[in-house]
Amino acid sequence: MFGGNRMLAISFNSVLIIAAIAVVVPVVLGLLPRLPVPGAVLMVVAGIVVGPSVLGWARIDAPVQVLAQLGLGMLLFLAGLEIDVDRLRSPLSRLAGIAFGVSAALGLFCAGLFWLAGQAHQPFLLAIILMSTSAGLLLPLLKDAGEATTEFGQLVMTAAALAEVVPILLLSLFFSAAAKTTADQLVSLAIFLALLVLIGLALTRVRRLSRLDRLLDRLEERSGQLRVRAALTLALACGVLAYRFGFASILGAFAAGLLVHLLEVSGREPNHLFLAKLEGIGFGFLIPIFFISVGVGFNVKDLVNHPATLAEVPLFLVALLVVRGLPALLYRRVTGARRAAAAGLMQATTLTFVIVAAAIGQETGKLTSTTAAALVAAGLLSAALFPASADRILAHGRKPARSSPVGPVGHGSSRPQPTGESGGP
Repeated sequence: MFGGNRMLAISFNSVLIIAAIAVVVPVVLGLLPRLPVPGAVLMVVAGIVVGPSVLGWARIDAPVQVLAQLGLGMLLFLAGLEIDVDRLRSPLSRLAGIAFGVSAALGLFCAGLFWLAGQAHQPFLLAIILMSTSAGLLLPLLKDAGEATTEFGQLVMTAAALAEVVPILLLSLFFSAAAKTTADQLVSLAIFLALLVLIGLALTRVRRLSRLDRLLDRLEERSGQLRVRAALTLALACGVLAYRFGFASILGAFAAGLLVHLLEVSGREPNHLFLAKLEGIGFGFLIPIFFISVGVGFNVKDLVNHPATLAEVPLFLVALLVVRGLPALLYRRVTGARRAAAAGLMQATTLTFVIVAAAIGQETGKLTSTTAAALVAAGLLSAALFPASADRILAHGRKPARSSPVGPVGHGSSRPQPTGESGGP
């Protein structure tokens, strides 16, 4: 495997360097707990430093590319696992849905302005990117602020969930690599979703077998690890199924996370050991490789050598704040003006989806490398600046701890989270 005579010699130097960075970043966060930068941002920046743009120590070779793709799939799988379907049925979902509708309209408007200015050749793709939020970056912030189970926290997470699910569906439907008409894609999406429903129904019936429960519990503490293996196999199968139907495999991984949530979390006591094992595989190894590889592959020269592209970065950042931040003004009657402002900053935080969408846009020829670099840079700035600003606003107006749970609270609010390193879309 590591260079035998009869096998193709593959270098793992870049993987080793990336793995070392994955170890150093949480150490830095642990030593500097007040550092107002999410771990995902630090990992991308560190990847840029060791990549070809600066030091040239690491590159995107075959091992890094494979592990990064697995990390992306795991990230989307865990993002789907975090979505509490019961929360989407709560009274707050109507307000969050209205706000997201306003975001969609503002996204189309801003993307149209960029198109008229000659800075966007695919305004609809840009609109989809602008209406996204990284819920995985928000959950640790809400937990640290003691807001995860309050009405405010539930509203923000519901809005973030909508801003994950809808953009992923739109991206897969209209901008997958397969060259199909929109009508064909709609038919394929309908068939794909129908198959997911059938898979879900079949798994639900099997999951009700008491003998299976005993088998899963017995093998969970042994080398068999049946529950973990089955969950990851489901994620892989759904990803392959989505790809076969012409969609991005991230849609399948995300859907698998939703299925596992419905099977293992909803309506039953969450199995924290099982969930911790999945997060250990994802956040402990695969997901950091994805984020760091994004930095390694980031071409700083595309920004530095093109002043016009560099000027797009603050424009995209302002657009994110307008598209996702302004609609939070609708929350004022529920949360008050101060918390509505904090919610707007949180909703304007995006990173993972921008990275994914920019990569797909480049693969399909919908985005130039320079525009993709500007979008990723804007996403990095949003993740570095907006959550910290929201935290200061919440801290300034914080009162004695008081929880106001609204509806069922998802498993994400009751189990440990990776401190500062969560990176969902």
